Amino acid sequence: MKCTLSEMRQKEIINIRTGERLGYADDLEFDTDDASVKAIIIYGRSRFFGLLGREEDLIIRCKDIEVIGEDVLLISSEEVEPAKAHIKHTEYNKKLLKIT
Repeated sequence: MKCTLSEMRQKEIINIRTGERLGYADDLEFDTDDASVKAIIIYGRSRFFGLLGREEDLIIRCKDIEVIGEDVLLISSEEVEPAKAHIKHTEYNKKLLKIT
């Protein structure tokens, strides 16, 4: 099944382990070395009409995707990773690659 980013953005993402409705895909994370999609990013919800900032962005790893349906994307994950933790982990890996 092929799916474009604009089609993906219209699919609601639901975690089947918790039953939580996470939202809709806002962005994708690509690996430029092998031209593959690594994760789907859901932007954090606005707090008080955006005046108090936003919640953390959520990172959905592609390995957690169970089913991509017509109007829904089902994932199976114990805990969805906040973007800050993911970015720190990615930066740490880049530093390790430079050292070795």
